[in-house]
Amino acid sequence: MRLSAEWTTLADERILEYLRENKSGTPTKMANHENIHFSRSYLSKRCKVLVDHGLIEDYGNAVFVLTDEGEAYLTGELNLNELEPDEE
Repeated sequence: MRLSAEWTTLADERILEYLRENKSGTPTKMANHENIHFSRSYLSKRCKVLVDHGLIEDYGNAVFVLTDEGEAYLTGELNLNELEPDEE
């Protein structure tokens, strides 16, 4: 079972699942996916939150990939309540 946190949204789940399935992606490609019903701008904002929490990595040019922590969350091995955002 996945253990989400108060700061997570349904969009976060869809982003992580998309990146696991597709290996990488941009908010534009995600917004055009048939199972993701969020705008590109909203997905872009959520990607930044997921990067701050170490679940995805920004490869530049708005290309994102899943991290080991993101994969651990998807497999139910990571409780997101234990994560703290990076302070940069």
